[in-house]
Amino acid sequence: MQLTSSAFEHNRPIPQKFSCDGQNISPALSWDGEPSGTESYVLICDDPDAPGGTFVHWVYYNIPAEANSLPEAVANDPQPGPGGLQGKNSFGKSGYGGPCPPGGTHRYFFTLYALDFTVDAPAGLDKQKLLKAIDGHVMAEAQLMGTYSR
Repeated sequence: MQLTSSAFEHNRPIPQKFSCDGQNISPALSWDGEPSGTESYVLICDDPDAPGGTFVHWVYYNIPAEANSLPEAVANDPQPGPGGLQGKNSFGKSGYGGPCPPGGTHRYFFTLYALDFTVDAPAGLDKQKLLKAIDGHVMAEAQLMGTYSR
């Protein structure tokens, strides 16, 4: 499975537009090569370089199996237009929160998981609860990493 963005390439800078210094909107993402039998997707974006430990920027689950992309600027609603449910990020909010490092260059990992089921939980899960819920159900995963500097 492969995850890409029209906004930035793997291991390259994420444009300011998608950060707290810009419009703070999510970048467009697309994927292909999902395994047969995929029931739903999970997307997690986090920054392992944050001073206090990994900082979670986006938790999105139950993305419909028929989806193969997310548009730019997904609404930060618990149940956004593309379908699925959004969890809580480390900002304490639902949806996407863009890169906003205190200084230096940080890495932002967008990880997409193809699942053999749909998570039976309401909107608002955090990363740890979601990872526990999907344990044993991941059929494939793909990762896209971008950097951001301040």
